[in-house]
Amino acid sequence: MSPREVVIVGYGMAGARLADEIRRRDPIAERVRLTVLGAEQHAAYNRVLLSAVVAGGMSAESVRLHDDEWAQRHNIDLRLGVDVERIDREKRCVELADGSSVDYDALVLATGANPWIPPVEGLEAGPGVVAFRSLDDCAKILDAARFGAPVAVLGGGLLGLEAARGLAGRGNQVTVVHPLGHVMERQLDPAAGHVLARQLTDMGVTFKFGATAARYLPGDGLKLDDGSLVPADLVVVAAGVRAETRLAAEAGLDVDMGVLVDDVLRTSDGRIHALGDCARHPGAPAGLIQPAWEQAEVLADVLTGTNAAARYRGTTAVTRLKARGIDLAALGETQLEASDNGAEVLTFNDPTGGRYGKLVVRENRVTGAILLGLPDAAATITQFHDRGTPLPEDRLAVLLGRALPSGSTPAASPADLPAAAVICRCNNVTKGRLIEAWKAGATDTPALARATRATTGCGGCTDTVGGIANWLAAQ
Repeated sequence: MSPREVVIVGYGMAGARLADEIRRRDPIAERVRLTVLGAEQHAAYNRVLLSAVVAGGMSAESVRLHDDEWAQRHNIDLRLGVDVERIDREKRCVELADGSSVDYDALVLATGANPWIPPVEGLEAGPGVVAFRSLDDCAKILDAARFGAPVAVLGGGLLGLEAARGLAGRGNQVTVVHPLGHVMERQLDPAAGHVLARQLTDMGVTFKFGATAARYLPGDGLKLDDGSLVPADLVVVAAGVRAETRLAAEAGLDVDMGVLVDDVLRTSDGRIHALGDCARHPGAPAGLIQPAWEQAEVLADVLTGTNAAARYRGTTAVTRLKARGIDLAALGETQLEASDNGAEVLTFNDPTGGRYGKLVVRENRVTGAILLGLPDAAATITQFHDRGTPLPEDRLAVLLGRALPSGSTPAASPADLPAAAVICRCNNVTKGRLIEAWKAGATDTPALARATRATTGCGGCTDTVGGIANWLAAQ
């Protein structure tokens, strides 16, 4: 039987991970002949770490997911700088802008999302405006943000705060303009948002809450709806994204704020799948990478026939703010107050110390948490949550990171972690994946990180990967 022709449209994080997962299951292309079409000229890169590039902590090269020989080494037809014009469902092919076409047996849309530019006079076409989304955007920001220059950041969500912290660390005068009353309102409650804003203020970031941009004046700044002016040589737009669904919609697929997919990531056309930011599944949190990793594993099973029972049931993701000097993790139910819906809610608030903790418990299990400035608690509570381990009676000890799940030791021995334990959440690298890489010859921490793409530049991952390496060396 000849291999199936599988075409992936999109070579971002989701498309790249899917290609990797397919080749893990079918390394010599016996079952799947794979073509990947990427709009950017770059090799795939870790979008999660773009803020570290802006901050100067990482280079553009260091956030790449693949080297130049990756495609050839894995029998993949990779085409960069390619624009896909349309999908011909009847002929089962995708038509490219250069007039050529690529046939498929199965098509995967991994087209991601585009930045949303607020409808502000002068903003979309104005010079000195960058929508923070891609590696090219990082280069534009660094070119425009001269040392000490005033910068306005539109949006107080995860990406906006990471950009603001990075630019402030470079010496820029940064003002974050946010229409709501506290930052990261999707992940944080008001109390946590206020503590985080206070931390960032101490790091040189100014905030304008409850305000929106009314007009952009190039060379001058942002005029706000309250009549005030925010001086800005550069405006960084991080006001949210919209799923890229043009190809799907024009092909007649079902679309509603994303390409609608079922539990095998199948669209309304059974030969076409979608995953990542462009897809909409009821169990997938928007704007996070962890769902894409899990979807890629399921879809690779489906496309290679490795596991016909594979299904994507949804993700409970842990959100982490990747900003130097800040340790923040949020997961599950974060907006509940005490006694809401029968939940047990415990909070700890230390604004002066830059610490805030919130623990949400149902039936003696963690169902939500916010941990700011409490790294030990973040590690502990994430373990409780991921394992579904019953909590001890001393909830305060849990919230402060002084209680460990059953089977753990104070040293968090790698021997006690299951193979499925996630060591690097940036790239969803498990203990099992690290062990596989070790057996394949990656026998130190840097080699393990390179082989598995475990991130060692965002805080937290290096020590854990190193711990696994030391444990394996001792076996």
